[in-house]
Amino acid sequence: MGRLFYNLGRKVGPKVRKAKWMWLSTTGSEAETIAVEYEVGLDLAREIRSQLGQRQSPQHTRMLSGIGQRLADCVANKHRRFAFETIQGSEPNAFALPGGFVFITQSLIELCQCDQDEVAFILGHEMAHIIRGHAMNRIVSHSAIRIASRAASVRGPFSGWLRRVGVQFLESAYSKEMESDADRLGVRLVDAAGYDVQGGVKLFTRLATLNSSGETINLGGYFSSHPSFDVRIQNINRLLGRHRKQARS
Repeated sequence: MGRLFYNLGRKVGPKVRKAKWMWLSTTGSEAETIAVEYEVGLDLAREIRSQLGQRQSPQHTRMLSGIGQRLADCVANKHRRFAFETIQGSEPNAFALPGGFVFITQSLIELCQCDQDEVAFILGHEMAHIIRGHAMNRIVSHSAIRIASRAASVRGPFSGWLRRVGVQFLESAYSKEMESDADRLGVRLVDAAGYDVQGGVKLFTRLATLNSSGETINLGGYFSSHPSFDVRIQNINRLLGRHRKQARS
């Protein structure tokens, strides 16, 4: 694989060297860094659609667009842009790509019972991974990308890399600290956008009840790879308690 990226890099190497350099250094401007993230994410998004296929549901598309826009309007950094898409998949899943691309399976929307507050929490959580830099950091820290970033272009080789490592890499969990950080920022986005901040608690409480009842439910890897339902409920309630206290002071 290293030889493949080296051969590609002989033609177009400087672009990705610039991409990683800008990401890892403070030399590039914030707008330039975000633009580089977008180029990387755009290439990966094309491969996601190719591998998994888009799930076209007018109702869900309208709902995601509406919720996503309200959340995006509350993001302080106006250089960032976001896109929300449904993809095929039998398991509930969602993940974020650098540059603002958020994908969610129809089965996860259905698991949320199309509740806008619950969907807003899922989208806000994934957006937080992008805003905090978790999504881009995971890409550039991967060993194959470390090779690619020395000898490849921003566009093109990233989709080839994704074909090799598999979409499962993007679906894998972040660290517990990053997941908790994404929950915290996600809740703030949900609140700022005017959705019920209890949406995440409501979702996790229902799933925890179903999980303990012995009823067979397909949660796939998305929820099993994250912190437990009880831990996430406690963290969100703790955050909401601090938020209410600040609002009264």
